[in-house]
Amino acid sequence: MSTPSTPSAIDGMILTVTLNPSVDRALEVDVLIRGEVLRAGDSHIDPGGKGVNVSRALLANGVRSTAVVPAGGAEGEQLVDLLKGEGVDMVAVPITGRTRSNITLAEPDGTVTKINEAGPVLSMAEFAQVSDAVLSAARGCDWVVICGSLPPGPSVPAFAELCERLVAAGARLAVDSSGPALLAGVRAGAALVKPNREELAEAAGAELTTLGDVLDACARLRAAGAGTVLASLGADGAVLVEESGVLTGTSPVSVPRSTVGAGDALLAGFLAAGACGEAALIEGLAWGAAAVSLPGSRMPRPEDLDRTTIRIDHHPDPSRLLGRD
Repeated sequence: MSTPSTPSAIDGMILTVTLNPSVDRALEVDVLIRGEVLRAGDSHIDPGGKGVNVSRALLANGVRSTAVVPAGGAEGEQLVDLLKGEGVDMVAVPITGRTRSNITLAEPDGTVTKINEAGPVLSMAEFAQVSDAVLSAARGCDWVVICGSLPPGPSVPAFAELCERLVAAGARLAVDSSGPALLAGVRAGAALVKPNREELAEAAGAELTTLGDVLDACARLRAAGAGTVLASLGADGAVLVEESGVLTGTSPVSVPRSTVGAGDALLAGFLAAGACGEAALIEGLAWGAAAVSLPGSRMPRPEDLDRTTIRIDHHPDPSRLLGRD
């Protein structure tokens, strides 16, 4: 077991890119019953999308960040207003479609039901405008973090080209996505990828039933081009596979309220603490656990963090993971 400590935040800027952001409404219900009229308890409206959440979490903990978001329609205006209200620095790229709205229903035992819209179609011309905005804003940033699903419209090759252009420009690229977009980031040479359990299984093309399966899948992503793999495993914690070794960690939550944005908070904490090694994994786990204990998609602040319950374990050299019995 490690001795948790509070690392210093990085000095530079972290740029986040959310290609399919949202306005998120979260409702707390006593129990979710199909076909019934339910009365909600607390409700929250937050700016949403994985990259948006990473920026919000960084800002809440004093780390500089700028969020790039395409925004359109009344919901796009609401998204921009919500981000401004939280003090998030942003680059909003106008689009013709309507920014999506998502609904989260949270039950007292921590069960979360999400209803996500697909999002607006982004034309290739609009995607090119977003890409240009990203490349311009990326100058001088410590990290460029592309998070979330691709909106309808842009092709995977166009997304891959954006990743390749960022890496060629010298950016440290982190990708938190799924399916072909995640693999495109890996092949482009992303310095960091952060799949969850389901996304990692999809990338590996196999069910992950043991820790060995998870570690092998992470090692395969590294072999395919990714620098570091940070895999979030929900209540089972997280796995970090990097050049210097393999770490696993857990962060128990006594009273879970909402898992929405927990993986984004994990990634934000990991980046804020330097994106390398045990101290960064501890910080990421602390931020992720704190997010689970908060309602809706609220991001944790320093007073919400508890590093004392986190357990970190070391594992063998990542180069010896593949082909295990």
